[in-house]
Amino acid sequence: MNPADILPEPLLDRIRSRASGYDRDNAFFQEDLDELASAGYLKIFVPVSNGGLGLGLAEAAQLQRRLATAAPATALAINMHLVWTGVAHVLACRGDSSLGFVLREAAQGEIFAFGNSEAGNDSVLFDSRTDAVQRPDGSYSFTGRKIFTSLSPAWTRLGIFGKDAAARDGEGELVHGFITRDTPGYRILDDWDTLGMRASQSGTTVLDGAVVPADRIFRKLPVGPNADPLIFAIFACFETLLAAVYTGIGERALLLGVEAVKRRTSFKNGGRPYAQDPDIRWKIAEAAMAMDGLYPQLSRVAADVDELAEHGSQWFPQLVGLKVRATETARTVVDLAIRVSGGSSYFRGSELERLYRDVLAGMFHPSDDESAHNTVANAWLGPLETP
Repeated sequence: MNPADILPEPLLDRIRSRASGYDRDNAFFQEDLDELASAGYLKIFVPVSNGGLGLGLAEAAQLQRRLATAAPATALAINMHLVWTGVAHVLACRGDSSLGFVLREAAQGEIFAFGNSEAGNDSVLFDSRTDAVQRPDGSYSFTGRKIFTSLSPAWTRLGIFGKDAAARDGEGELVHGFITRDTPGYRILDDWDTLGMRASQSGTTVLDGAVVPADRIFRKLPVGPNADPLIFAIFACFETLLAAVYTGIGERALLLGVEAVKRRTSFKNGGRPYAQDPDIRWKIAEAAMAMDGLYPQLSRVAADVDELAEHGSQWFPQLVGLKVRATETARTVVDLAIRVSGGSSYFRGSELERLYRDVLAGMFHPSDDESAHNTVANAWLGPLETP
């Protein structure tokens, strides 16, 4: 696969040209979404037999990296659709067809969004603050608040989960399902006015008795960590595609920094370009070396998911490690690019100024820095002993 065949330069240029306006106006990236949908981009994971591109996670990651060089907020929001279609694909490759309907409906043009994040829930997928109550017909009603719901203006299918506290003899059970845009009992708040990633329009979703029919409940899991393939598939797709977006941000920032130091000249050095200044050259080299270490890690982890590699207890450390490496590396590279680009990059409307704000969102996505380090420490040292 050549990413340029799926995201050709003219399309990428149009997406890039709209990014600053979406950011300035705090507006949803509707034109980008329309063009990407028309190009078949939302069907990356859909099998060719169903009219999709039939790609795997490694190829999807490279496409998302490329899209993020043009419009990070657009790429981040598209990630949420790709997470669900990617999860369905990853499960199917492992013989689990429980989310086959996701790929079938994506083939028909449905747009999926990720409605799992909750304020104050640092257990992420292993517990929930949303109440899930089973009804006599096997459906569940969900009541709670979901934050950072990207694609809020456009999704037609929203994946949610909550806790049925009465299940499993009172130990609780985590219930996963999908609502549609037409489902009663939810509302989307107009509260997305953020520092960066503004075009993603990731508003809060309030669930007030929203009912998921029994045939759209696709998993019931015990509270706490477990080895269900769904958990692996979500982490694999979520962390890898996030890493791809932030890798694209770093890649674009490095290019902008290189262009700036070739263009800027030094008055005290007789008009020589800053590209000839040893200190500036060191900063560019530092950024380039940081990015050089990230590209192969992203490619290898994604390929290992596709190839059904066996990493055992090291899988989750690899996934969260990739996410943290990508977000932190991108933040470092954007900072270095601004340092070498001069005061013009500090002004609103500068692409680097926007990247500087966008890249900060990386620290808030799960797994955050503390959680990731805990995951890696547990893998290498075992869990913390209680005194």
